Amino acid sequence: MTSQRPYRTTARAARSPHVFLLAAVACAVALGWTYWAFVRTTTGQFADESAWQEAGVAAPDTQLPFLRFLDTLPVISVVLAAAAILYVVVRRQRYLAASIAVAVIGTSNLTTQVLKNLVFDRPDRGIATLDFNSLPSGHTTLAASAAAAVFIIMPPRWRPFAAAMGGAYSVLAGVATFINLWHRPADVVAALLVVGTWTLVGGLIIMRTGDGWNNWQGFGRGWASARGWLAGCWLVGLGSLVVSGVLYFAVQAIGPAPVPGTATLPLFFWWGLTWIVGVGFTLSAAAGWLFSAQARRTPAPERRP
Repeated sequence: MTSQRPYRTTARAARSPHVFLLAAVACAVALGWTYWAFVRTTTGQFADESAWQEAGVAAPDTQLPFLRFLDTLPVISVVLAAAAILYVVVRRQRYLAASIAVAVIGTSNLTTQVLKNLVFDRPDRGIATLDFNSLPSGHTTLAASAAAAVFIIMPPRWRPFAAAMGGAYSVLAGVATFINLWHRPADVVAALLVVGTWTLVGGLIIMRTGDGWNNWQGFGRGWASARGWLAGCWLVGLGSLVVSGVLYFAVQAIGPAPVPGTATLPLFFWWGLTWIVGVGFTLSAAAGWLFSAQARRTPAPERRP
């Protein structure tokens, strides 16, 4: 015969709100740096443009499948987000959480459009490129914000899994826009950072206003809360960022081609691809870890014979 020892909550959800705010500021600063480094400077423009041009040569056979995915991406994103939000409204009756999730989607996409069309411009640095600004990517923002909305309204035990799947979906959308020559790598990374900023703000509000259901008994309380989801994101994300950095500095040391996209080896393409993957999965891992660490601490009940 077993009996359960009474247990109680040890800390409220989002007990350190400044961590969320500092992380949001860090994402915003990284967004500004991405714009300055790869749009405002000659070296950055050349690298970004070279990666874009090399994508058409390095991965020509993947463009049609990714194009089909991009055509349906808005519908997929809306359906995924709507299904999750409707579930928490109808089944869980978490109306405020659903409203905040919708706001994260709306503010992320509005921010992207305002930045791209009204705030950021693309100066002429002598690089043969399109003369209009395309940073941040709208398609990537839509996909990533839909994934973020699902993530923040999930109960804590589901968030490790939601972080990994949302990161994979966001990266897939970003890579698709890059390979199909819709956007340069910096456009995609900037979109991920826009969504990351608003996810942290919205997530903080959801955790503080939903303290009752944002309780966490630790990793391993079911397959969705296994540590492996976040460990995999950290491994892929940080590993890809290291590879991306090595490729970028290697091609700069070797000497880039005189004209974007004319190099013998498409090193800029692989730099851009690993940069997107690295940022996407690192943000997902960091969000999954932060939201788990800052959930309401509810120790699991102890069983005694």
